[in-house]
Amino acid sequence: MSPDEPSNNPPGVGALASVFHVYRVERDDDEIRYVGEPLIPPGNLSKEIAPLFAQRGYDVEVTRRHGDGGPAPYALVAEPESVGIDGIPWGNLVMFVLTVATTLYAGTWWYYIDIAGDPLTLLEAWPFTAAVLGVLATHELGHYVLSRYHGVDASLPYFIPVPPPIGTMGAIIRMRGQIPSRKALFDIGVAGPLAGLAATIAVTVIGLHLDPISIPAGAVQAADGAASIQFNDPPLLTLLAELVGQPLTYDDPTKAVNPVVFGGWVGMFVTFLNLIPVGQLDGGHILRAALGQRQETVAAAVPGVLFAMAGGLYFLTEYTQSTILWGIWGVIALIMVRAGSATPLREGSIGGKRLALAGLTFLAGALCFMPVPIEIVIV
Repeated sequence: MSPDEPSNNPPGVGALASVFHVYRVERDDDEIRYVGEPLIPPGNLSKEIAPLFAQRGYDVEVTRRHGDGGPAPYALVAEPESVGIDGIPWGNLVMFVLTVATTLYAGTWWYYIDIAGDPLTLLEAWPFTAAVLGVLATHELGHYVLSRYHGVDASLPYFIPVPPPIGTMGAIIRMRGQIPSRKALFDIGVAGPLAGLAATIAVTVIGLHLDPISIPAGAVQAADGAASIQFNDPPLLTLLAELVGQPLTYDDPTKAVNPVVFGGWVGMFVTFLNLIPVGQLDGGHILRAALGQRQETVAAAVPGVLFAMAGGLYFLTEYTQSTILWGIWGVIALIMVRAGSATPLREGSIGGKRLALAGLTFLAGALCFMPVPIEIVIV
């Protein structure tokens, strides 16, 4: 690549010569594919070439080619980098602002704030929003930092707004580059749950030490036959409350635990769901890194376990909402099993320390498990 070459052009073949032997270059609109063979271990290739493409304004992904009849088993797929209009990630910002709004509105439910008279009282629910989004952002930041560390291109988080009572379905990041090794896959997969769990514990302990809220008399004296949503406590929440010596319930019916604690509840629920060991979930990444291709056997059993749990709740209890919840997740897990898990470029053991950390992470996820997380209570 000549120093005089315009900086918005992709790297030339010569610039890749030390790490990748190019047989041919294919173009499809803005996408450019360098087809050839690595001259260094494939797991190191992404980290080596990513800066070269980034300085030219391109994202690049290392891919394996199968069944095209050619001698070249790899391709470098480059596309112009997209970070939003004028370099600002507007999509991420818009989704974040919307999620702030929906979580503030959800917070008014928990704080019993009437916004009809003054819409600006919505802002009084900011501790709930800070707790929920802080936990979710920390989780995604864990993935983002480790993705960058291992040379895997990753987007900023996309937050997902939904109506109350929570106000969000969580957040996701997009990983554009191929994961170089099983160790990298493990690190990226485990970083989110561990970072999010640390934030969850901090938020929960803070919330437990905050003053309880007062419930209006009208909400306490509900009419006969009225329904209310009850969120049950996972073992980790109960354990933290006992450790810090703070209550989760009060004898006084006009008092309730501070809604910041519910931010911790959300973090625990999200942690458990993400650690379901299947497909592209964090648990699927960790299992694939730990067991290699043998993880398919474990992952194939996951939908059956979820369907069995849904069936048991349906026939043995009256928890209809949880029956539907686990039934839906059984379908999601089945789809993920069919779609498959992430495939790193380089196989190899992740080592005893990472295996031990995998076990501890799944144990932490088990402490966040609730067979009946939500139920409808008729007064």
